[in-house]
This record gives sequence, structure tokens and C-alpha cells, in this order.
Amino acid sequence: MTNSQDTPPSTPGNPVLPAPAGTRTVADVVTPELVVQLTRGVTGTGRTAGHTPFTGERLAELPEATPEDVAGAFARAREAQRAWACTPVRQRAAVLLRFHDLLLARQDEVLDLIQVETGKTRLHAHEEVQEVSLTARYYGRRAPALLRPRSHTGAVPVLTKVTELRRPKGVVGLIAPWNYPLSLSVGDALPAFAAGNAVVMKPDTETALTALWARDLLVEAGLPAEAWQVVLGEGPVVGPAVVEHADYVAFTGSTRTGRDVAQRAAARLVGCSLELGGKNAMLVLADADLDKAAQGALRACFSSAGQLCESIERLYVHTSVAEAFLARFVARTKAMRLSTALAYGAEMGSLAGQRQLDAVVRHVDEARDKGAKVLAGGRARPDIGPYFYEPTVLDGVEAPMAVCAEETFGPVVSVYRFTDEDEAVDRANATPYGLNASVWTRDGRRGRALAARLRAGTVNVNEGYAAAYGSVQAPLGGMGDSGLGRRHGTEGILKYTEAQTVAQQRLLPLAPSFGMDDAQYARLMSVSLRAMKTLRLR
Repeated sequence: MTNSQDTPPSTPGNPVLPAPAGTRTVADVVTPELVVQLTRGVTGTGRTAGHTPFTGERLAELPEATPEDVAGAFARAREAQRAWACTPVRQRAAVLLRFHDLLLARQDEVLDLIQVETGKTRLHAHEEVQEVSLTARYYGRRAPALLRPRSHTGAVPVLTKVTELRRPKGVVGLIAPWNYPLSLSVGDALPAFAAGNAVVMKPDTETALTALWARDLLVEAGLPAEAWQVVLGEGPVVGPAVVEHADYVAFTGSTRTGRDVAQRAAARLVGCSLELGGKNAMLVLADADLDKAAQGALRACFSSAGQLCESIERLYVHTSVAEAFLARFVARTKAMRLSTALAYGAEMGSLAGQRQLDAVVRHVDEARDKGAKVLAGGRARPDIGPYFYEPTVLDGVEAPMAVCAEETFGPVVSVYRFTDEDEAVDRANATPYGLNASVWTRDGRRGRALAARLRAGTVNVNEGYAAAYGSVQAPLGGMGDSGLGRRHGTEGILKYTEAQTVAQQRLLPLAPSFGMDDAQYARLMSVSLRAMKTLRLR
């Protein structure tokens, strides 16, 4: 087997975009003073460290929590939650709106951190700022209405007054991954706070500074500091401890770990939401605008170096346009500019670390050795950074190859051809995953009809993932092995609440009265039920 991880570039590959003069460096961004500021109050008696993918060097030493530390964090969060839940919902929502303004005003700070911790480009980092801003504004404005008491028709109209209340779960355990450290930390926490919960969060250690920066900013916006506890450490140690104490669990990560989280939560009879893996498909129909589809595929496949749960890893192209589409797509892929610069302009950054690079190398090398053709990329770029890998397009991928069915979670896409749309739908759906999909056509109605046949939590027409991802009023999540529950929209905040029904009976009891015996009461109720149906009372 060839080893594209160790092969230096000997022929021209993707161009490198140099950093503009005066660009900030990693050392400028992560200073000792910043680390002290962000870790103040973070629970942990041990020490752990994060690293930057751009060089592989250590970024900062951070507190590491034990299971006992996690228990202490939950105790503090529970005490803070009781007071926070008593705060009027409009005041809680106002904190989110102030956070929205602070985030946009100080975005350069967090863009630097996201880039340094994840290795992604600045534009891809800005996607997180956009999503979190939209989420803060949506729940900041809509939370009072979504959480307000609602009246329902009672068992006997007029006589039975029914009100549905929404009560916070209590303390939410939030386990966030490394790939989108702003969106999947504070973005998931905002609706939990708006609903009156406290949060104990375990972000990934490698991207913890971004999450801690967001916590600092939300506290500045008015959140009680004790209401958001952060614990750091190894997933197998800290993660189960978070699940053990939480009143609800929100997890984003691998399907394998998600199953374990679900089992642990179920054993305690607490709810959970899980966004897990994907093997997402994009369908290019015969009538698609090929230039737009090729450019859209570039974003869909290689944003954040493919380290996005909703990233496209399977491209199904109609046979009649396959060669024309591939000519456009491959040329654009080969021209993508790679960079470590903390500045706009680059089109792809680094993989997050050695584990991700190893997975990409394994998938590409095995496919190539078994007969797949590399149309673009297919090699590491240690000349740029230790974990850089070129955006890669594979053709001739078949089922025995791991890249065909396994999630790569890197800048690799496999191309397949189809002859009719029924075939394309069947092949796109032939996976246990069901997170995201994409359809490209000039006919919007046709695209939406085809989208409804795809087994995925979100389907984008003439876009790869951003249209659904950025539409925060609509739910976002997966089917099948891609998870349970949804973030965004009404469900994204109500999942953090318990529904409570308060029913008040007035004037007459729901029982025999005024001297009626049981049989008379039963007849009266039967007549009443028929009358309510006739009168179309619900």
C-alpha cells in the first residue's frame, strides 16, 4: 500500500496562500493572560493541554476534571439554576440578545481562536459566528412566545380550564465536539439557558478555549457565571460523569459514542438529543446548472476540510452530464488555495489532528490500491502543516472499499453515476445514516419533490448544507444512525423543558352529582360526547 501521508509533494498540487503581511500568529492569539482569564473558575484538579493543528504545538495547559470534580460542578449549577429559573423569561431572553451584539462586535477574537484550535479557514470559522448570531437572535426574540403558558380545551368545555406550562429540565449536560467549537458549544447552550436551565458542558479539550471564550462573553452579557460550568478531560472519564448527573443530555459526536450516551441516559430515565455521523449524498440532476453545482459541491465537500457532520461525501451525477460536471468540479478542486493564515482568502485549512489524517489516508490509499481513480488530491501536504491533506475526488469507488460506506470526516468525496432519479434516490438512501443531503436542478419544484423522498433530516436544494444549517427557525438533526432529536426551531428549545398540565375543574365535578346514579351520569356523558363531536369541539 502506498502511504500518501508521508509522501511530500513532488508535482504541483493545490496552491498555498501565504499569510498577508502583519497577520496575527498563534502566539499573538493564545497568550498566558488569555488562558488565565478564560480558565478562571473552571473545575479541575489535574492538568491537560490543547494543541493547534497548524503546527501540532501545544497551545495551553488547562484544568482537567475528575468524576468528583464533575459532581461538584453539577452541585454548583443546580444551586444557580434555581435562581435563574425564577428570572422572568424576557430577562433571560434579553441576555441572548446582548450576547448577539457582543459576539458580532468582538468576532475577530473568536475567529482567531476557532482557526488556531481547529485549523479551518477564516471564512469557515465565520460560518460559526453567523449560526450562533442567528440562534441568539431567534431564541432571544422568540423564547417568551415559545415558552408562554398555553390554554387548551378541557375535558368539559368551560367547566374544565387547562393550562400547559413549560418548566426547565434543571441542569443540562452538554458534550460538545472539536469540529465546530462555537456553534456546538454556546449555540446549543443558548436555548437551554433561555428555557431556564443551567448547563454543565464538556467541550473537547483541543478546542476548549473557544467554548470558554463564549462562556466569558455570555457571562458579560448577563448570564450568572455559576449557571454555566465547564469541565475538561478525557471523554471516557468525564463524559460518563456528565451523563450520570445531568437532567438532560445534549451530545454531538460519533454514532458509536452516541449509542453509549443514549444507553446511559436511558438507564437513568433522562432524555437526550444526539447529532451523530453521516455519509451525506449530493444529487446532480441532468438539468442542473453545472457551474453552480460544481461550485456548490466545492463548499459542500470541503468546508472545514470536510470535518462537518453535514459535509457531502457521496456525489451522484446523472450520466448525461457527468463528464461535463466533473471537468468543472475537478478543475476547481485542484485550484483550491490552502493556508494556515489567520486571514480571509484561503479555501481550505488543516485537518484537526493525527487521528483525522490517519482516517483520510487509510480511506484514500485503500481505495486507490483496490482500483479507484484519484481525480484530484490524494496526498498529504506536510509542506504546509502536519495535518494538511489535499481536497480529494475519487472515481470508481465500489462497495468493498471502506470509503464507500464509512464516514471519512475529511476532504474526500466519491463520485458515482446514475441514469434515472429513482436509482439515485435508492442509492442515496442506501445507508444507515440520514443527516443531510443535497439536490441540484434548475426546477425548484422538482428538486423539492425529490428532496422529500430522501431519508435525511435536512435536504438542501441548490445548496450543500448552509441553507438548512442557517435556517435556525427550522429543526436540524438526523434520522437513523445520524441521531435523535433536533436543534434549532421550536423543538430546539422545548427539548430542554418538561411539559406540565394544570387542569382546574369548575362548578361541577367529573363524577355523578345532583343525585344522579352511575348509569345516569354515564348516559349524560355519552350524550355530551356526541354533542361535542357534532359541534366540532376539540
